[in-house]
Amino acid sequence: MVFSLKSPLYSIELQRKEGENILYVNYLGAQFTPSIAESAEVTARTVDYLIENPEVSRIIFVQQRNYNYPFEQVALLTEIAQLYNFLTKQERILSPEKLSLFAGIESASREISYLVSLLKQDPVSCYLELIKRISLYKHKSVSAISPIDNYLRTLNRFKELLEKTKIISSLSDTIDSYSIGDRTIYDSIFRPNVLPNFTFTRLVAQLPENAELIDQYEISVESEKVGVTILNVPGDSKAVYHIMPPEYSLTEEHHLLLNLGKNVLLQHQPKSEEFTDPEKVRSLFFNVARDLISELSQTKQISLNYRELNNLAKILVRQTIGFGLIEVLLFDKNLQDIFLNAPIAQNPIFIRHAKYGDCVTNILPSYEDADSWAAKLRLQSGRPLDEANPILDTDLFFGNIRARVAAIQRPLSPHGVAYALRRHREDPWTLPLFINNKMLNSFAAGLISFLIDGNRTLLIAGTRSSGKTSLLGSAMLEIIPSVRVLVIEDTLELPVDSLRKIGYNIQRMKVRSALLEATTEVEASEGIRASLRLGDSALIVGEVRSSEAKALYEAMRVGALANVVAGTIHGASPYGVFDRIVNDLGVQITSFKATDIIIVANPIRTPDGLHYKKRVTQVTEVRKHWTKDPNEERGFVDLLRYNVEKDELEPTEDLINGDSEVIKAIAGTVKGWAGNWDAVWDNILLRGRIKQEIVDVSKKLNMPEIMESQFNAISNDMFHRISEKVTNEFGLPLSEKVFPEWKNWLMSKCLNKKLI
Repeated sequence: MVFSLKSPLYSIELQRKEGENILYVNYLGAQFTPSIAESAEVTARTVDYLIENPEVSRIIFVQQRNYNYPFEQVALLTEIAQLYNFLTKQERILSPEKLSLFAGIESASREISYLVSLLKQDPVSCYLELIKRISLYKHKSVSAISPIDNYLRTLNRFKELLEKTKIISSLSDTIDSYSIGDRTIYDSIFRPNVLPNFTFTRLVAQLPENAELIDQYEISVESEKVGVTILNVPGDSKAVYHIMPPEYSLTEEHHLLLNLGKNVLLQHQPKSEEFTDPEKVRSLFFNVARDLISELSQTKQISLNYRELNNLAKILVRQTIGFGLIEVLLFDKNLQDIFLNAPIAQNPIFIRHAKYGDCVTNILPSYEDADSWAAKLRLQSGRPLDEANPILDTDLFFGNIRARVAAIQRPLSPHGVAYALRRHREDPWTLPLFINNKMLNSFAAGLISFLIDGNRTLLIAGTRSSGKTSLLGSAMLEIIPSVRVLVIEDTLELPVDSLRKIGYNIQRMKVRSALLEATTEVEASEGIRASLRLGDSALIVGEVRSSEAKALYEAMRVGALANVVAGTIHGASPYGVFDRIVNDLGVQITSFKATDIIIVANPIRTPDGLHYKKRVTQVTEVRKHWTKDPNEERGFVDLLRYNVEKDELEPTEDLINGDSEVIKAIAGTVKGWAGNWDAVWDNILLRGRIKQEIVDVSKKLNMPEIMESQFNAISNDMFHRISEKVTNEFGLPLSEKVFPEWKNWLMSKCLNKKLI
């Protein structure tokens, strides 16, 4: 805290942060709410502060709530402070020499003193009083050298200078209707961002003027309902994401309890070793916070019911060991990305919304909170974030919420710390969910399921925010749960915990980020080599970034025919993947040929250029006969290709005609499929048809839960069981036999509401 209750009333503290000069003014203990708009006394005192500190860019009145006046509003009063300085020091309007020019005008000295004093308290009233007095003295003027005329020239000069200030010029259309002393005219000019005293992150509560309402909905933040409003502002290509978190709608008594509680809890911050289990720490701190709030409420004689006590404890945990309003945003399932740009206190938080694209929020983070978050990320990850190591790539999770966090610091970010968070879905994405949002169609889903069952080596490529990791997670759900799965990641993004809960035999391995030179973590390449000594397993690599590519291809060459090997990589096309792996990462061409399939996912922009939609744009097989350039030697053969006019994937002639070496290789190991393309094609269609049926029934019966991971795993298991039964009876898993039986099973599950 900047001040305590023992600090002198109206004392100030000037802090310089990231090139911004912030003036804190102590109003703790004041018997009124400090407001520039409502109080002439507060306005005059603020102008006095600006006279002494003209470099101030932001002012915060510290009380039970903090009142933040941003630069645009402070600048208006800085201009008044500069005018006051000019009149009193350069023009010396109050000096005896100047006042002697008005000799004979009895009220001149008193009037000038009054007007100069009024300038600091109420510039608009001062301006109107000048007009009134100029009009009065014009009628009394007798000659150009009379004291009255000298006085008129001084008043006119005063008026002209005041007229040029932004306060007066901005009110020129309405100032005539203003009554002297009525301060309501300032309500539209001085509107502080009000924030609780237990956080310095600001919230713009007012809705933008002339904004058009697009949407409103509620999100659940730890049992509290929080309203979200989406608005369009004329002239801005980004929508406004306006949110009112519980922290900003509390009573003064509740604010007092939280402020006192935070001061106590900050003395008992968890140690770094405790952050190895953040959920345990949060649970412990919640119990401590709850007891503390209960004790404080009794001491302060503030009554709390059970719900209020729990909610205040949750807020206190969020604002101490948690990540404040970042956590509130992460509860919104519609958010995909959250961006905090440096200088962090001078920019609002930006988000990427699943439906409305890039939006600007009404949240302005503070330097204090941003630094606190950096410290917590260092503790949780065990990784540095400083000038020697200006990049931190880690993960954030609490409850069911998971997010990937990228933080940068000086010197990479010259204006200080900045963050980018990628929110992961609470439950893994599934192929039916991707069909539902049109990222791919049912045929593509059937093909991916077929390739996973065929134990192929796959790379999922794409640009940032293309959905690579989510698609890899959905592909993992197509692995038979009895198969052991090893997952290697430097940042924990894949849905390992969710898969484990639904019965998968899965082992996660966390390795060193390619962005770090040295930590106690094992290097990614060593992690991959270690996986080869952990027994027969499917291998999933979160993202191929650096030297671990060579080790991955060792794994591919060793295990390509035993179990699926898959990972993600940045690349906008199959050749882009080849160029990165061979030319950038130094993998030999002969090793690269261990890749069987490259799936490319890329964002497709809408015609207006304002939005984009995630789509799988290619499924390409890598052939083995070429020697130097896969493009020139037809080493890449598309199996599926995106049709932009139809907005969906279509099978190519090569796939339709059965000219796929990868699929033939899979068929060659299955009795009844070798040389029988029709049977293979039938099975791919069958898998896609099942995925589509889940989507259709989900919509028809309003049961979105059947598209989720848990039911997806049960459905896949039933598909394999029915396929085995039909194969034993007819020699092949014929779709006309498998699908009706599977559909009967699905409908019985849905109609009986027994999905698990």
